[in-house]
Amino acid sequence: MTTVRQRRVGKGTEAAEDQPSEETNVKPDGKIPSGGKLWNILSITVGGIVAISLGLLTSVYVATLHENDLWFSNIKEVEREISFRTECGLYYSYYKQMIQAASIQQGLHGLVYDNKTESVRTINILERMNVYQEVFLSILYRILPIQQYLEPVYFYIYTLFGLQAVYVIALYVTSWLLSGTWLSGLLAACWYITNRVDTTRVEFTIPLRENWALPFFAVQIAAITYLLRTHLQPVQERLTLMAVFIATFLFSLTWQFNQFMMLIQALALFILDCLDMLPTAKVMWLYIIQISGLLLVCVLQFFNSMILGSLLISFNASVLIARTIQKNLKKGGLLNRLGKLILHVLVVLCLTLLINKFIKKILNLESDEHIFKFLKAKFGFGATRDFDANLYLCEEAFGLLPLNTFSRLSDTLLFYVYVFVLFLMAVAAVIVAFRNLSGSDQVKLMEKMEECTITLKPDAAYSLVHTVLFGCLALSTMRMKYLWTSHMCVFASFGLCSTEVWKLILKCVHLYTSQRAQVIKYSIPIITLLYISYKFWPGIMDELSELREFYDPDTVELMNWIKSNTPNTAVFAGSMQLLAGVKLCTGRTLTNHPHYEDKNLRERTKQIYQIYAKRSPEDVHGILRSFGTDYVILEDSICYERRHSRGCRLRDLLDVANGHIMDGLGENKPDLKPSLYPRFCEEIKKNLPSYTTHFTRVFQNKTFHVYKLAKHK
Repeated sequence: MTTVRQRRVGKGTEAAEDQPSEETNVKPDGKIPSGGKLWNILSITVGGIVAISLGLLTSVYVATLHENDLWFSNIKEVEREISFRTECGLYYSYYKQMIQAASIQQGLHGLVYDNKTESVRTINILERMNVYQEVFLSILYRILPIQQYLEPVYFYIYTLFGLQAVYVIALYVTSWLLSGTWLSGLLAACWYITNRVDTTRVEFTIPLRENWALPFFAVQIAAITYLLRTHLQPVQERLTLMAVFIATFLFSLTWQFNQFMMLIQALALFILDCLDMLPTAKVMWLYIIQISGLLLVCVLQFFNSMILGSLLISFNASVLIARTIQKNLKKGGLLNRLGKLILHVLVVLCLTLLINKFIKKILNLESDEHIFKFLKAKFGFGATRDFDANLYLCEEAFGLLPLNTFSRLSDTLLFYVYVFVLFLMAVAAVIVAFRNLSGSDQVKLMEKMEECTITLKPDAAYSLVHTVLFGCLALSTMRMKYLWTSHMCVFASFGLCSTEVWKLILKCVHLYTSQRAQVIKYSIPIITLLYISYKFWPGIMDELSELREFYDPDTVELMNWIKSNTPNTAVFAGSMQLLAGVKLCTGRTLTNHPHYEDKNLRERTKQIYQIYAKRSPEDVHGILRSFGTDYVILEDSICYERRHSRGCRLRDLLDVANGHIMDGLGENKPDLKPSLYPRFCEEIKKNLPSYTTHFTRVFQNKTFHVYKLAKHK
């Protein structure tokens, strides 16, 4: 198992929207005096410098943590590569492959016609996986004159750490745009850094797709926030739409789960458009941009069928069609509007299902069925014995968000502020939505709360629904919390620095004056920043001074043995996670790997994993040889697993899928029966004749056992 250990000594301006009623330095003719312009320029300059500085500091911070945790600069190349665990190693292997290719053209050919990632199959890596970023970086590294000064691995990891600067700057700018003060951006960035455990995992999962994609998603949200402001000039609007498109395209290109994230975003736009909280024309443009960005990625990925069959394309197309049919959706009284909205939602839902079903039928698409099986089982729509669905259900990352997450977020005051702002904005949203649907400006309740319309501008309304929907996603699936917690920093800081929020609160308690609102708007965030600095600065310094070292001698020994004692054409079988490292460190051919978005690969993985099930040696040998396997690697950590409870261990999932009763004390389903054979991974170690006929042990250490398969005719 990969671990870290303590190092041994001895190794060598505040750009607010137009608010005439609040402006104190605006002349009667509407022009801002020269003093006001100078102040705005100075404020924007200072705010921009602070944003860039915080972004760069964040990059240096996570890079330093990564170095301190692994002693990356001192360990061997094989240890560096092993540190890219599971699917991270698989993605990085394609960057390494492109770097080592004789030419760029040969490298690209090797990716398009790859026969080493899945044995006895030739697959197109550029179609199956989102690795264009690795291709781009490898080409950039080859053409830039930096080979003598910077190793390929450092060029790669520094790029990812550099993207963290983009991420933090985008969060900073979004909060600034929402509140009108860069102090809000400063607070958002500080919260992001002090809540690092829950906002990012880039320092220990560097090549993970989300670490490439989320910075571009944050840029897209910042651009959408600016687009939804009122009084934009046509040129500004066109440039912002272009920025949204570019960010959407890059986000879609770098992460295979982009379609599901953008579907949630499309749902947020749909809800707000139905409630008349956003300009319909801008919402339609955003739908079109999402479709266009995804289709462009589809072309670059050689018409990947999973993209064409995505719910996002079906949903957005359905909304555009439905809006064309129902042109008078936003006219009439309350009951009339509600009736039209219900009909509109039903039309969109039915059209989405019909279009999606039709596309999947035409394309014979089954690549994403495991996701829907997982969702069906997760939300209680019937138990499942499906191996793939249970594999996800039993992983902690796909479980519910742990409660201790909220205690950590509360330590920095982030969660308390977030809930406070969320409550106020949600109340305002309900009131504004009711008034919009009623179609009357004379409703008495609205007269009392008229200031809510100031609080809930279109960009704030989008931010509210965005954070609610992604919050629901995070609560249901822990792995997706990073989409929510980063935006939580933005939303909470915006509310704390918003004039509209404090104006609403002070008016409710009859204490409102313009000066008092301004004082609170700046004093509360500054006090919060001082508290965060006082409480967490010492901890950050201690964290930066803690030095550890990568330590995984068993895996290093295995990889070195494979490179030295097996032919380059050898085919290896084993767990998905380990085989990704085998490909990266040794370049050998694999039977299976962790990129799970392919039906044939999922079926192949289930078959390979019979090495941990109760099967006969003849069956296992036949299965492995059908995939061209020369060597199989068995891991004690899987065969004798204790990390998961009974029912979630890999061997339990295989037993249930095979119709066998599980090991250990506990209940079994009535229809499960005892197996005729013992567990393969345990029995093979006894060197019985029935096993040695088919398998010969060629390597062994405390963690791994490697067997060579006999090639019977």
